[in-house]
Amino acid sequence: MSNSNQQKTRIMIVDDHPIVREGYSRLIEREPDLQVCAEADSKVGAIKQVMNDPPDLIIVDISLKDGSGLELIKDIKSQFKQIKMLTVSMHDETLFAERCIRAGALGFVNKQQAPEQLIEAIYRVLKGKVFLSSEITERMICRSIGSDNYSNESPIESLSDRELEVFEQIGQGETTRQIAEKLNLSPKTVETYRENIKHKLDLENATELTRNAIQWVLEKQ
Repeated sequence: MSNSNQQKTRIMIVDDHPIVREGYSRLIEREPDLQVCAEADSKVGAIKQVMNDPPDLIIVDISLKDGSGLELIKDIKSQFKQIKMLTVSMHDETLFAERCIRAGALGFVNKQQAPEQLIEAIYRVLKGKVFLSSEITERMICRSIGSDNYSNESPIESLSDRELEVFEQIGQGETTRQIAEKLNLSPKTVETYRENIKHKLDLENATELTRNAIQWVLEKQ
């Protein structure tokens, strides 16, 4: 490897869509001081790559083949505090951006934004700064000072990260056992999450839970 390559910032891409990873790679490789050093499509694959050869920055999608990118961010942050992380996702920024920051990422970019936004976010996060839209930044500031500007938020925002993950899986038609296997949880634990979700969303039964979850998943596609 040449000296110029050794000086480049090493970036890992974690996304379960090969075409998306290819697009990110081409975009990043255009920058003279950046290079893609690894790719993964799952939490397990990402952890294995990081353990073998930690990158400088990881781009993480929220929905992965074997679970949530939020959980991956938390796992990596707990073991590799020096690695910076940036979330790039199609998920609703108002619902997930703040969760990603709490988990340990330094930024959130919606996949619908212009490619230049991703590059801008990468450089900002590499400096240790937070990259969020102005709307999300304002929401976080208002919450921190106790403002009621955002008091009429969706009840879904009251769900914990795990509850939201289970809610999404329900909306995708997964059974309790399938969710348990995918998220590496016991069926009993998944049932507990289901009950918590019903209570927080004021739903009467499993049928209402499933209907609401499916509707939510369809609306955010």
